[in-house]
Amino acid sequence: MSELVIRQMTLEDIPGVLEVEEASFAEPWDAEVFHKELCENEHAYYFVACIQERIIGYIGSWIVWEDGQITNFAVHPDMRGHKIGEKLFGYVMALMTSQGIERLSLEVRVSNVVAQSLYRKFGLVPGGIRKHYYTDNFEDAMVMWVNLK
Repeated sequence: MSELVIRQMTLEDIPGVLEVEEASFAEPWDAEVFHKELCENEHAYYFVACIQERIIGYIGSWIVWEDGQITNFAVHPDMRGHKIGEKLFGYVMALMTSQGIERLSLEVRVSNVVAQSLYRKFGLVPGGIRKHYYTDNFEDAMVMWVNLK
């Protein structure tokens, strides 16, 4: 496999991110949501993972005061199993730690044990349940978090 590059997402990346989004989620975000995140949300930090010129994954986060929140995260299904998600998540964890972020949280489907396992590798632990969080099937979300300090 060619070299993986992780970099800040730009507006030009939105079509490639949408390919990952649409291949990964039953109710994907549309281009307008990503555009607003990149252009209007001063708390948003988004990154893409690329091999050559192809976007194969992305991660979105918000930083508000000393709190970090992962908003969305996906690796294209045909690129899973190569530790790309682990590298992307680790990149954002390192960024947040370097920025003095004290806590990181996210929501994950209770059925998504693969993602939960990845998050546990980075020290995240279950912190509660958000009932009927996902609008496609009303599945519960597990809130996971970690203290970074």
